[in-house]
Amino acid sequence: MLQQQRTNSRGEKYVIGPTGAPLTLSDLPPPETQRWVIRRKAEVVAAVRGGLLSLDEACDRYKLTNEEFLAWQQSIDRHGLAGLRTTRLQQYR
Repeated sequence: MLQQQRTNSRGEKYVIGPTGAPLTLSDLPPPETQRWVIRRKAEVVAAVRGGLLSLDEACDRYKLTNEEFLAWQQSIDRHGLAGLRTTRLQQYR
């Protein structure tokens, strides 16, 4: 599910984030994020899908492996945002 990148009135590139609101690079979680809640994971996936960040940029910025990011993306595709939950994971398999 690819999203189209858009530009707002200030010239900032954005995509529609997981909450339905515009998501710019400045809205993304900080690079030093340690606590990955569902919303933050979904924002990073939306940014990559929309072209705000490349997969490599996202992995470098957030110290993720390609496999970890792709697992987030696959979880969203299969189960929606609830698939990103780390507790009770067995319910989503």
